[in-house]
Amino acid sequence: MKANELLLDAFGRIHEAVTDALDGVDDPALLRRPAGNGNSMAWLIWHLSRVEDAQLASAAGLEQVWTSQGFAGRFNLPLPQRDTGYGHSSSQVDAVQAPPELLLGYYDAVHRQTVGFLQDLRDDDFDRVVDTRWDPPVTLGVRLVSIIADCLQHVGQAAYARGLKSAHAGS
Repeated sequence: MKANELLLDAFGRIHEAVTDALDGVDDPALLRRPAGNGNSMAWLIWHLSRVEDAQLASAAGLEQVWTSQGFAGRFNLPLPQRDTGYGHSSSQVDAVQAPPELLLGYYDAVHRQTVGFLQDLRDDDFDRVVDTRWDPPVTLGVRLVSIIADCLQHVGQAAYARGLKSAHAGS
């Protein structure tokens, strides 16, 4: 298996998990914040989509799907256009509200861009330095693994939050 095939599989699993987390979920469940101050499902899915979009676009030399495909306008959030959610306050988490169809539409578009980029990569491409702000500098391979790790954590949190909603509703 080539490295790009391995990464395509990993990003495909994120896509499946996002789709499963959003399947049949209603707006109140999307906005519910576990323990009253945890991140909502809407924020988690939006954030992981923004992370994958922003970091992959930067590493690949592409425009972010968020702006190039008009998702910033469709979401119409009271946040800076380039915001990805890092360091958000509780009120900023509350500000991220969107229906499941819009969240999934955005992630689907991000995933398509990710797949398009990964399909043509060769193994030696992963050694290219994409961020010199760190010591050691970050290579494309390291950045892609970082994106996968971050997105899997957040989609797992979203699934957990959804499960809490279901468990709460049944008790």
